Amino acid sequence: MAMLKDHGNEIWIVILTTGNVGTQDPKLSRNDLARIRREEELAALKELGIPEDHYINLGYDDGMLEFQDRKEVVAELVRKIRQYRPDVLLAFDTGPGYMRWHKSDHRAAAFLAADATRAAMWRLLFEGQILQEGLEAHQIPEFLFFDTPEPNTWVDVSPYIEQKVRAGMKYVSQWGPGWKEYKGPHLSAEEAKAMEQRIRARLRTRDGKFVEAFRYYKGLPDGMGK
Repeated sequence: MAMLKDHGNEIWIVILTTGNVGTQDPKLSRNDLARIRREEELAALKELGIPEDHYINLGYDDGMLEFQDRKEVVAELVRKIRQYRPDVLLAFDTGPGYMRWHKSDHRAAAFLAADATRAAMWRLLFEGQILQEGLEAHQIPEFLFFDTPEPNTWVDVSPYIEQKVRAGMKYVSQWGPGWKEYKGPHLSAEEAKAMEQRIRARLRTRDGKFVEAFRYYKGLPDGMGK
């Protein structure tokens, strides 16, 4: 995302849940965790150069996305697609793998995004958005699916790797000591070192370069794809 931003692209972030469940700290309430996650997300995006007003959270409960009204969620995603009219959509991969069965929200988000991109191109689907809100149908021409077990595209992000690590360091409640006992966003030198090591251990390399892996998909004018 930092690379895309540096190349003059406008980045919009749409997150479906508040992240208000994912903790092992028994003292955190849902409201507290939702607030913390939002602060972490915004701090990470700031590291990547993405402004706060380009962050949208639809506010669904963490871990319960697959039980929401599917039509309602798709309609809201279609609205965002028609508002922002993206050239490229990045989303969780809908393919097989650990994330599909263990991470229910990731799985649900992947299919909701796929369904919304299909619906957004047809003006007679959710046509109230067109007739009453002044939006227009929009077909997204390209897709980059992340967390994929079947990558076919690797992007060299070596110049941005320290930015990636700094952004990752903002997620204290997920990747740091805050996972079990949240004491705030500030870490001791020892805690910060351990968290940074954990983040760096997950960095992906290919041919000696740091990369992000995607399953790239290009849509065709007739609505089919390859």
